[in-house]
Amino acid sequence: MSNYILGISSFYHDSAAALLCDGEIIAAAQEERFSRKKHDSSFPKHAIKYCLTSQDIDLGHVSSIVYYEKPLLTFERLLETYIGAAPRGGRSFIAAMQVWLKEKLFLKSELKKQFKILQKNLCPQNSSQIPELLFSEHHLSHAAAAFFPSPFEKSVILCMDGVGEWATTSAWIGKKNKITPLWEISFPHSLGLLYSAFTYYCGFKVNSGEYKLMGLAPYGQPKYSELIKKNLIDIKDDGTFKLDISYFKFHRGFRMTSHKFHKLFNNPPRESEKELTQFHMDLASSIQEVTEEIVLKLARSLRKETGISNICLAGGVALNCVANGKLLQEKIFDEIWIQPASGDAGSALGAALVGWYENLGQERKVNPNDSMKGTYLGPNYSNEEIITYLEKINAPYETLKDKNLFEKLAQILNEGKVVGWFNGPMEFGPRALGARSIIGDPRNQKMQSIMNLKIKYRESFRPFAPSVLEEDVSSQFEMTSKSPYMLLVSPVKKGLCKEMTKEQEELFGIEKLNIPRSSLPAITHVDYSARVQTVNERTNPRYFNLISAFKRLTGCPTIVNTSFNVRGEPIVCTPQDAYRCFMRTEMDVLVLQNQILLKSAQPESEKDETWKQEFELD
Repeated sequence: MSNYILGISSFYHDSAAALLCDGEIIAAAQEERFSRKKHDSSFPKHAIKYCLTSQDIDLGHVSSIVYYEKPLLTFERLLETYIGAAPRGGRSFIAAMQVWLKEKLFLKSELKKQFKILQKNLCPQNSSQIPELLFSEHHLSHAAAAFFPSPFEKSVILCMDGVGEWATTSAWIGKKNKITPLWEISFPHSLGLLYSAFTYYCGFKVNSGEYKLMGLAPYGQPKYSELIKKNLIDIKDDGTFKLDISYFKFHRGFRMTSHKFHKLFNNPPRESEKELTQFHMDLASSIQEVTEEIVLKLARSLRKETGISNICLAGGVALNCVANGKLLQEKIFDEIWIQPASGDAGSALGAALVGWYENLGQERKVNPNDSMKGTYLGPNYSNEEIITYLEKINAPYETLKDKNLFEKLAQILNEGKVVGWFNGPMEFGPRALGARSIIGDPRNQKMQSIMNLKIKYRESFRPFAPSVLEEDVSSQFEMTSKSPYMLLVSPVKKGLCKEMTKEQEELFGIEKLNIPRSSLPAITHVDYSARVQTVNERTNPRYFNLISAFKRLTGCPTIVNTSFNVRGEPIVCTPQDAYRCFMRTEMDVLVLQNQILLKSAQPESEKDETWKQEFELD
């Protein structure tokens, strides 16, 4: 019989579930995609249900469930931290203890209770059979998610995030089916929390707004880098660091920064939605520069210490694709592999892999391309299911065979239209990689503002990423490496770039936004960079063939790719989610597998409310 292991993460942010069958990664999804609550932290019942039903099994077929961290160690850290800060932080301590005493302190019992409810729903006649429940450690789960699916027999592993139980940064060596710890930096000294403090201070939401801070950085100058290093963080030559905790409140309050922090920068925290000034852009640029310095120093010291030529990255900081791009350019390591679901969602996968390799000691077979299957591990919907739904809501559509569909879409993109692209199994992780994407023509100078303001409803400065055919990446960008998971930033090819005039150079910040930087203006950021996704025929043949059709028509092997959602909502999961998002925005065309829908042909939403009905989850 097959050996199934289920990994889960929950009760902090980005809850998720992942399923292994005899060590093979076969299903994984985040709870937010089903619940429609962004960064949902609740017990991932819908994600678990998807993983199990996708294989036509229930919990009775699962040998063990592995939770991604050890809650009692986290509780120990909280108690020690609050005791150390006392009498300050009293209100925060009371609020935290209420949550812990209600659910987290007795997490094992709560998990068993939730699994029994779920099993009763899946298999009423076998509702009492619950698998063995195991607990990994937070950074071990990150390390496992980084190394075990990687294409390396042996590798250094660097994990950087806000905080696990105690660790905030940790280094490991992965070899065959074993992971060995090297060292760790402990709370409250955290690169992830330092970056999140600036995210908070600049008016963005912690644990979700870090992308915005990274996107804002190129509009500023790193004027405050030395001030940060002189006051907030002491960085050693080997990249290890220590924070001056008096500037922060994340360890003892509801805010990230203290009055001392605000006084240092001579400003209060920016209120959400208020105007972003050059000051905020310069702050973003400064903390980005400091982050890159730490990552590069840590990488150099690890290469020198271990002599190992490969590195794997995981943890929330590993989603900083600008720092990753710098690491690639510096050539400190021969090869880099980054877990595409680097945050806590990916720890569900790491927990399952800990169960398979660390607990059971199973042999590891290395896939030279990696074992993530392009991250296309989520729900898939057939043409038949989609047609049944569209007929039910009376939505006009046309069904086309692949070749005709791709040729028609290439023409539609060439006309400057925006397309919602719903294709195959949903991605696992924060990036849309051609399964749940909104796509457009990167040569269109207006495309970035159209997508930001009329479709995504988000800040105008946010850049869009390119999807480029893998074999053409070096003709479009200053890189030769594969980047299938959109986790590396690279300069746009110099031959495609356009120099700014002296007058344009003298403009400040956001004023530079609408100045075309290259012949691919929709994906070229203000600093002439782009967050690159390379696409190959092996992992996503339909997306590859679509871009190939666009290349045949236009000569351009690149398209704009952004996630299929609007601001504040998770990426779409179902055809219902996709149609709802399509109708609420100014997208021109929706593609649901082989069904193409034109916005102009759809019934007016005021006259036909059927499409607005929520998809029933339970």
